[in-house]
Amino acid sequence: MTPISIVGNGFAALTAAKRLRHRLPTAEITLIAPAPEFVYYPSLIWVPTGLRHGDELRIDINRYLARLGVRFHQGRATGLRDGGRIVLTDTGEVPNDALLIASGGQFLKKLSGIEHTLTVCGGIPIAQTLRARLTEMRGGTIAVGFGANPLEPVAVRGGPMFELLFGIDGWLRHEGRRERFKLVFFNASTEPGKRLGESAVHGLLREMSRRGISTHLGHKLLGFDADRIKTEGGEIPADLILFMPGMTGPDWAQASGLPLSAGGFFRADELCRVPDSDRVYVAGDAGCYPGPDWMPKQAHMADLQARAAVDNLWSELQGRAPTARFRAELICIVDAYDRGMLVYRDTRRTVVLPPLRLLHWMKRAFEWLYLRAIRR
Repeated sequence: MTPISIVGNGFAALTAAKRLRHRLPTAEITLIAPAPEFVYYPSLIWVPTGLRHGDELRIDINRYLARLGVRFHQGRATGLRDGGRIVLTDTGEVPNDALLIASGGQFLKKLSGIEHTLTVCGGIPIAQTLRARLTEMRGGTIAVGFGANPLEPVAVRGGPMFELLFGIDGWLRHEGRRERFKLVFFNASTEPGKRLGESAVHGLLREMSRRGISTHLGHKLLGFDADRIKTEGGEIPADLILFMPGMTGPDWAQASGLPLSAGGFFRADELCRVPDSDRVYVAGDAGCYPGPDWMPKQAHMADLQARAAVDNLWSELQGRAPTARFRAELICIVDAYDRGMLVYRDTRRTVVLPPLRLLHWMKRAFEWLYLRAIRR
C-alpha cells in the first residue's frame, strides 16, 4: 500500500482525503492534525450575533475518517525531513511516499497593541468572547477592520470582516439598540475588498453609507491601544476593536526545508506542486500560488486546489505526468445577519447581486449540507 500523508483538518484537508480515497482505494492515508475535529470557519461570523453557537460549528471527524478508511495521527506538525518524506510532529514522526500540505496559515500579530483587538476567525473561543462583549455593551463605538501581509499583499481575508460589520449592524437594529452605537470601518486601502472587484467595492461602501457606518480609509495602520486605533491619518476612538490581521504560512513552514514565498507561504506552481520537491503538494491557505492578484484565500478556493493537487499526485503515483490545474474562482455571499450580497468572480467576469434575504438562507443551507456530509 502507498503511504500518503495529509497535514491539516480544514476544508482542503477533508476534500483531499475524500478524493484520495476515491482515486486510490488501497492507499494508506494518514491525516495529521492537533485534534480530530473540523471547525466550519465561515459561520463564525454568526456566533457574535447569536445565530450560531460555537459547539454547532465544531465537528468530530473520527467517524468521517473511519468511513473513508483514513488513519488519524493526533499531533502538531513541527517540520519535515528528507524533502517531505517524513512529517515531524510533537507526537512522533509520520513517513510517507507522497505529501499534501493543507494545514492552513496563521495571522500576523506584529502590530503594536494587537492584543487589544479580537479576531473572529481566530477560532470559536474568540467568537464566543465577542458574543459576550457585544451582549454586555450598552452603547459606544465598535471599530471593524482588516490588514494585509506587507510582503504578500494578496494574503488577506477581508470578507468575514465585512460580514461581521454588517451582521452587527443588522443585529443591533433587530434588538432596537442601533442608535446607541457608532460603527466605524477602517482599512489602509482607499478601496477595501478590491479583490472582490470594483463593482463589489462600490456596493460595499454604498451599503456602509446606507447603514450609517463611518469609514476611515487610506491610512496606514500604526497600532492599537485599548481604546483606540492609531493610523497615519489620525486616531479612531473605540470601545471595541475587531481586526483581522494579514496572513502568513503555518508556524512550522520555516522548519520544513521547502521553498517559501516572501510572505512565508509554501511556494506552489499552477499544479499545486511545491517546486524542487518530490511528490509534495500544497492546497489552501498554506500555499502561495500563481494566478490573478484577486485570487482569494477562502474555503471554495481551497477545495479547488485540493482537488487539483490530489489528481496530480495520483498521476505521479501512476507514473504519469501531472496536468490538472485549479480554476481561479471567487464565490462569496457577504452576509448581513438577515440578508446577503452575492459576489462571483473568475478570469472572465464579475457578478454582484444586491443584498437579498434569499442569499442569506442559501448560505445557511450550504452550511447545513456541508456539515451533514461530515456528521452522517
